Amino acid sequence: MSFLLSFNLRPNRYLRSERFSFPLGIELEFLKSPEGKARSSATVASPRRTVKRNGLRAVKVVPDGGEFGGISPKKNVLAKRCDWITPHSDPLYMSFHDEEWGVPVHDDSKLFELLVFSQALAEMSWAAILHMRDIFRKLFDNFDPSLVAQFTEKKLLSLKVNGKLLLSEPKLRAVVENAKLLLKVQQEFGSFSNYCWRFVNNKQLRNTFRYARQVPVKTPKAELISKDLMQRGFHCVGPTVVYSFMQVAGIVNDHLVTCFRYQECNTNVKKNFNPETEKTQIVTEAFENTCLSQ
Repeated sequence: MSFLLSFNLRPNRYLRSERFSFPLGIELEFLKSPEGKARSSATVASPRRTVKRNGLRAVKVVPDGGEFGGISPKKNVLAKRCDWITPHSDPLYMSFHDEEWGVPVHDDSKLFELLVFSQALAEMSWAAILHMRDIFRKLFDNFDPSLVAQFTEKKLLSLKVNGKLLLSEPKLRAVVENAKLLLKVQQEFGSFSNYCWRFVNNKQLRNTFRYARQVPVKTPKAELISKDLMQRGFHCVGPTVVYSFMQVAGIVNDHLVTCFRYQECNTNVKKNFNPETEKTQIVTEAFENTCLSQ
């Protein structure tokens, strides 16, 4: 924790100043009168605001080496992450873990993108997908389902990178077909987000795994969603694909409890829920707390 302390005087042209340096880079300034009597007033400054007393102007005191600023754990290489993220992990993959994976998503285009990526994991790694993310977005029209649903056979077979199809032909056909079915889901439920989140009562599932080996590749809930999607005609949406989608879309929080992102993703839940679903969450949490206290 850092503190900003400042000591100064009401400006007076007859006063002279003296500065004193202390450990931790704290610098104090005393203004002395010609008689040698020092007067001072204290001001406590924070990164957000400066509290002034007696109407005096505050002088910001900062640690040696630069301006004060909080260090985000996302930038801190010493931050404890999930076990599958190591110091040798791809930096882009590490940033994805620190900023996106497990954060609740409610935007339909974003959910469609993450569903496609989860399907692509059968052919590519997360690191490879992330390095080609801009290409995916360009070829799939930023994952706008209404546009992808209109892809013709010629358009589909033109989705190539360096002369090779972006994904296998069956996968590409599944993406286009799923886009058409996603539009039907939007008509029925108002949005693809409403459809997905209704399976968990609009509340993120929070696991408490401590070790990577405990994290499953599929769950009964994933099997339920997979079955429903298949009944609606979706392709390449087996339980493993669906569970990967649930993890990356924040429908389930599978960050290890020792990871600094575990609590952050829990906090992000309220920020992403709309008012209607948030009311349901508050009531549910209150009920759970009551049960736990008994």
